[in-house]
Amino acid sequence: MLSDKKNRKPSNVSTEPGANQNRINEGTSITGDIESTGFFRIDGIIKGNVNTPSKVVLGKKGVITGTLNCEQADIEGTFEGTLTVANLLTLRSSAKIIGDVIVGKLAVEPGAEMNATCKMGNGVKSLNNDGKSKKEERIA
Repeated sequence: MLSDKKNRKPSNVSTEPGANQNRINEGTSITGDIESTGFFRIDGIIKGNVNTPSKVVLGKKGVITGTLNCEQADIEGTFEGTLTVANLLTLRSSAKIIGDVIVGKLAVEPGAEMNATCKMGNGVKSLNNDGKSKKEERIA
């Protein structure tokens, strides 16, 4: 009977992705790598890598310099580095992206700045050094 109690998990702990919420407030600066299974709201500054199988919201005053790997992202602030989003990346009008972006789907509001290479899903065409796709090269 005592062994049954040891095997039980507390009811407030969940291993489901997105079950926990993490918030990095304005005025907070973190240097290093962050891994979590939960949702992120970032209004502070992160210099490093962020990995989560959940959603990340980067607020207007939020800044990430490094890499971000997540399921879904909603960006209003500044991101510089490598951004990998398995599903939907939404760039709000105040967003500023510099670097490399790999996404499943992309939604961009007017006013967003994106100075990055972008690969989307399976629709990415490989380019030769002269800027022509392989299909264009065969036709020419």
